[in-house]
Amino acid sequence: MPSTFFGLNIAGSGLRAANAALNTTANNISNSDTENYSRQKVVQQAADALRTFTTYGCAGAGVETIAIERIRDEFYDTKYRENETILGAYSEKQYYMEMIEEYFTDDGKTGFTSVFTNLKTGLQEVLKNAGSTTTKQDFIGTANKLVEYFNNLSGNMEKLQKDINAEIKVKTDEINSLSQEITILNKQITVVELAGGQPNELRDQRDALVDQLSKVVDVEVIETPIYDTNNPERETGAHRYQVRIAGGQSLVDGNDRNVLECIARVSNEKVNQSDVIGLYDIYWVGGDQFNTTNARMGGELAGLLALRDGNNGENFRGKVTAVDEANNTVTIQVTEDYLTDMYKCNLADAGTINVGNQLYKYNGWTYNMEVAADGTTTYSYTVQLKNEEHNYVKEGKVGSDASTGSTINYQGVPYYMAQMNEWVRLFSAAFNEILQDGVTDDGKEGVLMFTADYIDASQAEFDEGAGEAIFEGTTVAGTYSVTNMQDSYHRLMATNFSILTALTENADLLATKTKDSQTDGESQYDNITELLNMLTDDTKMSFRGTNAGEFLTCLLGDVSLNANNANTFTTNYMTIEQSLQNQRLSIFGVDADEEALSLVQYENTYTLASKMIQTFTEIYDRLILETGV
Repeated sequence: MPSTFFGLNIAGSGLRAANAALNTTANNISNSDTENYSRQKVVQQAADALRTFTTYGCAGAGVETIAIERIRDEFYDTKYRENETILGAYSEKQYYMEMIEEYFTDDGKTGFTSVFTNLKTGLQEVLKNAGSTTTKQDFIGTANKLVEYFNNLSGNMEKLQKDINAEIKVKTDEINSLSQEITILNKQITVVELAGGQPNELRDQRDALVDQLSKVVDVEVIETPIYDTNNPERETGAHRYQVRIAGGQSLVDGNDRNVLECIARVSNEKVNQSDVIGLYDIYWVGGDQFNTTNARMGGELAGLLALRDGNNGENFRGKVTAVDEANNTVTIQVTEDYLTDMYKCNLADAGTINVGNQLYKYNGWTYNMEVAADGTTTYSYTVQLKNEEHNYVKEGKVGSDASTGSTINYQGVPYYMAQMNEWVRLFSAAFNEILQDGVTDDGKEGVLMFTADYIDASQAEFDEGAGEAIFEGTTVAGTYSVTNMQDSYHRLMATNFSILTALTENADLLATKTKDSQTDGESQYDNITELLNMLTDDTKMSFRGTNAGEFLTCLLGDVSLNANNANTFTTNYMTIEQSLQNQRLSIFGVDADEEALSLVQYENTYTLASKMIQTFTEIYDRLILETGV
């Protein structure tokens, strides 16, 4: 049976509940401008009824305040973070593609079109007066401007790759910093939850960190209740909070976290031929390599990796057809056009190759073209592996896949470097072939003009078109090979593109005449005409189906398309970001009007509970003082 003061207790519970609601409303109003604050509410329920042993059985016992909880919607949080991941990737692409577009844009003075036009003008002047050493020197000067254009352009691209690489390190450190903060908050939240409290503000801080992390890399959050080990059916109140990134790789698990580190590649660990030295590979500290190539990975880190390593899907890959255990070599048959054409070769002289899901170091390779009696042609590379411990290939690898790097379907720095390299090789080979087939004014054999400066001074510059040039027009059955250490146009790149030193020192070495016309007098300069024709005839030099002068058009088309895509998607996802944030704020944001309405409501509740207590006070006064109870 309820006590005499039962009604007073009921009114007191209402007063306490109203007071808690008023305090919570005050807290909401105070934090109305606090970033990442989630609106809170008081959760109430009717207290357990008391059995009265009367005809009506039970009597209500007032109200209980269960908890003060955040108002949050996990669905919109997830959608917001997914959008942030995509936006992060495109924002990085937008920034750097604008820079690449600026590099390739022709300024009308030092751009490709201007330089190429001057080259043609210089040739035409030589044609008018080929007997003049000064005219030849002027032409060589215009050719040198073409060389400088590609040297500078490749230098800008290398600097860009270094900058992107440095930012990858920054983003990796940011991931580590955020994971550390999340882990600290997990510990604090667990302590509060085990004590029966609601760590709302701590959870807000943790959600803000996860939001920030979602822009750097894709995130997946998994939160599950922790049960008592002695009573598996009882929840302890604490939760296991896991954060996974980059397609499901564990970053944070409760109070534990995994740490990432960047390890720079050394000079013999290049993936692409034109990569700068020191690019970072990301590893888990004390563990395996961080998987950066899975399709689910996103965020700023994914965008930066695509820009730094994007090869348009054209990495080296093939099938192992032979293994020589004695010499530690593996032969890999290739079928892709960009692998069978040495002018497009992008394989580094030394690096790391994956053979049958096992990594090997290599320090050389040989390119092979085998022509069968029926005219069928097969292409392969024989890779020389380094004779190091645990680096010996076994015959069991025959039939397995082999590759270097990863297939990254984005046109990043390696793609544009490869395009420049292909153009300078094709152009140099076609130009040099005409010169070497000609003769000078005094009847000497012609020399090439375009060559390469090698970093290794002992190799100097090659002075003849060796290597893949011997494959052109090959119809006789047999095997033809070129090693990567021989003089060959595939070693010529935009970075080391140069003019033969002997020609810059003596312009009269320029072959102005064809061998057939060398006796026709000084006015016969057919070789210069051949060079002029080569500049505009795509049958003599073809780059992506166009003539030599269309290089910039082809590359600008690629750059502009990627830049426009990045701009468009960045704008679209920024709009979606704002929309999702507005939806989230409509749920967990503090609305001044709504809180004002709640304030009036709780004030009335508090006032009524106070009047109820006052009423019971008067009743007890009459009962105790006037009836003598």
